[in-house]
Parts: sequence; C-alpha cells; structure tokens
Amino acid sequence: MKQLWVRLVAALFLFLSCLSNGNAKMTSTFVRSEWPSTDIPLDNQAFAVPKGRNAPQQVHITQGDYEGKAVIISWVTPDEPGSLKVQYGKSEKKYDLTADGTVSNYSFYKYKSGYIHECLLDGLEYATKYYYKIGDGESSREFWFQTPPKIHPDAPYKFGIIGDLGQTYNSLSTLQHYMESGADAVLFVGDLSYADRYQYNDVGIRWDTWARFVEQSTAYQPWMWSAGNHEIEFMPYMDEVVPFKNFLHRYPTPYLASKSTSPLWYAVKRASAHIIVLSSYSPFVKYTPQWTWLKEELKNVNREKTPWLIVLMHAPIYNSNDAHYMEGESMRAAFEKWFVRYRVDIIFAGHVHAYERSYRISNIQYNVTSGARYPIPDKSAPVYITVGDGGNQEGLAGRFLEPQPDYSAFREASYGHSTLEIMNRTHALYHWNRNDDGKKVPTDAFVLLNQYW
Repeated sequence: MKQLWVRLVAALFLFLSCLSNGNAKMTSTFVRSEWPSTDIPLDNQAFAVPKGRNAPQQVHITQGDYEGKAVIISWVTPDEPGSLKVQYGKSEKKYDLTADGTVSNYSFYKYKSGYIHECLLDGLEYATKYYYKIGDGESSREFWFQTPPKIHPDAPYKFGIIGDLGQTYNSLSTLQHYMESGADAVLFVGDLSYADRYQYNDVGIRWDTWARFVEQSTAYQPWMWSAGNHEIEFMPYMDEVVPFKNFLHRYPTPYLASKSTSPLWYAVKRASAHIIVLSSYSPFVKYTPQWTWLKEELKNVNREKTPWLIVLMHAPIYNSNDAHYMEGESMRAAFEKWFVRYRVDIIFAGHVHAYERSYRISNIQYNVTSGARYPIPDKSAPVYITVGDGGNQEGLAGRFLEPQPDYSAFREASYGHSTLEIMNRTHALYHWNRNDDGKKVPTDAFVLLNQYW
C-alpha cells in the first residue's frame, strides 16, 4: 500500500510538472478554423439505419438506480413494436439472463415516433462486463457495457463531460475524440440534438438522426442526461406546448431512485462520486419541488463513502462570455450557499458555446442592500467549468467580456470535451481537450483536490 501511494504521489508531481503555462487567468488567443457548422446531411453514413427489417436503432443506456447496479436500456423500432426483452449475460453470445421492458410512442405535430422500448436491468454485479442482445431474429443487434466498481471512497473512475453537442461535423469530431479518451461514462450537460432549430415534422426526424449518430457511444456506456434550453421545444405555432416532450419520451432517468418528483432533476452514486443533476429551466426558487428535493439530497451525501460531489446544470452560474451572460444568476442566488456549505467539488455546465474554468470563488456575501459586490476567493466553493462546446450548428461564442474577471482562470472559444479522472478520495485529474480542426489537443489541465478529504 505504501509503495502504491508513493507511485501515485510521483505521478501527480509529474503531471503537475507537465502542465502547460498560461492556465492561470488566461484568455486563449487560439482562433478556430471551423469545419462546416451546418448539420450533417440526412443521407450521411453517420445517421445510417441498421440493416434488417424493423431492426432496433437509437440504442442508448443510462444508470438505472441510485448506486450503479442497474442500467436502463432504450431503443427504437421504426415499423412496429419489437420484442420487449433484453437478453444479457457475462459472456459474449451467451445470454443466460432476460429482462422484460415496455414500449410506447408519441406524436409531435404530425410526426409519429417509432416504437420506443425501455428495459431496466437491475441486480447487476459491480465491475463486470455484460453483453446484451435486443430485437428479433436476423434483425437483432448485440452490444455490451461495463458496470462501475463498487461504491468506495478510493474507487477510481473516469468521466467524460460533453455539452451542447448537436449533429454537425464539429459534433462528430467531438464524439470521436471523446471515444478515444478511455472514459467510462458521460456526464451530459444539456442541449442534445438541436432538433428545435427545425420545424414541423423535421423536429422529430432530427431527434431520430441524433440518436443514431451518438449510438456508437451511448449503446456501450451510460450517458447521464441533463436537459438544456433546446430540449424545451415550446412551439405554439405547431400546437406543441408541453415542455420537454421529445426529451422526456426518449431519454429516461432514474429519478425515482433518488426520491425526485421529476425526471429532469435527480442524483446517482457511481464509484466514488455522488452526482447531482439539476434543471435550469424548471422552477427552483424556495419551496418549489426542485428546491425541496435538492435540500434533502444534499443531506444524503456521505463523503466518507462517495467523497466526490459533482453537480450538473445547463446554464452556468459563472460566465464571462457575452453569450448568455448572467443567465445563471437566479440559480446562483438560490443554491450557491448550499454548494459552499456542502463543499461541492466541481460544477459542470453548458449553454455557452465556449470553454471556461473558474477558480474557487463565491458570491454568497452579496445582497441587494449590502455585502461584497463581486465574487471573492473561497476555498470551500466549487470549481465552475463551462463545457458548452460540443459542436452544434449555432457556432462558437467568441466574444468574451474584457477585462477577464478575477474569478476566471482559463477561457477559449473552441470545440471540445472534458474528462475527469478520479484517482482516489483526495485527487482527480481534469483535462479539457480542444478539437483543433479535427485533431484532439489537450489544452487545459489541472489536479483537482477533493473538498472533503
């Protein structure tokens, strides 16, 4: 054990010594030479429909319980309801277990969805590779996934963080680079398909293409979903006025496991992390259901078992970009004091189509009549990171406010993704990787020290 600790410390010092300079209060001068920001054409291979009559497509999995021993598998059959069963087991081509699911469909304007299947696989063993099979006969398809290690304060785990992805060539670059990262699961900070930029039946069609586009990852590892503004899809001109309709029909979350009353906010534990997902576009002021739930969920966090406390939201609380500036202020006023009190380690957000990392700061002293007017250094506060740079057709947010605020550590208008690799209860390694014209370029990195330990 002592030798392992010595090697870990040595590795951490080596990592620190390799960090590039300029990662402290810096606005990057990199200028992105963008690939096309238009959506990939419908006939592109990225959206290919799997072969076979009524073959399952748009396969994706997410965590299915509170502690990582279950997954929810979702898929669509286009023509008719297919088999509701998932066959699975620990050996390839040998499926000795079966679970039954459900099927549903819905309409959006005149678009009729395919048949959406959902199946819960529970009672799984930790740290185990499972193979699974869905569909009928020659049209069936096979995939696999890996369950996380048993919950333990020193359980290592690597998360990817992606936001505002869309379905452009830039989106494809982000997805492919993420898949090379070796991460085990994705924390997705909202704005999935950008289908709401279309009208009428094209909205539903672009939800289908996006789900086929990301299947190359989502069928093999869990993506933990949070909803962004592009999931609201309030479209009265089409008589579609139920918010989040497409998202809620297609992307289930294990909200009941954490006693949430809505799929839009929930919590899961995974390896050594406790992850809380919030909804920036649902009521969250005092006494609302989300406010009440978060108050209780934070009390349930046991840092002795899950030392890493991570929060996901869509609209960033701290943002020095002209785009969406101060949009997160109301949530900051509602929740920041809790984030500091419970010593949240890191908060990931999207929404702004650029990258930005903050120092540990807070503005809990401020009120409308007195107190400090600006954020100040606070060792108990989270690090705030905006990763709204997946690659969608709206393009980059290239206008940062000047001068750069003291709370802003590093910012750049480019596309990319992040990884957070938890090493043990005290240290995690963080990277933001820029997509430099199709190449993955590590651009921002630091060692994150755990707030509790």
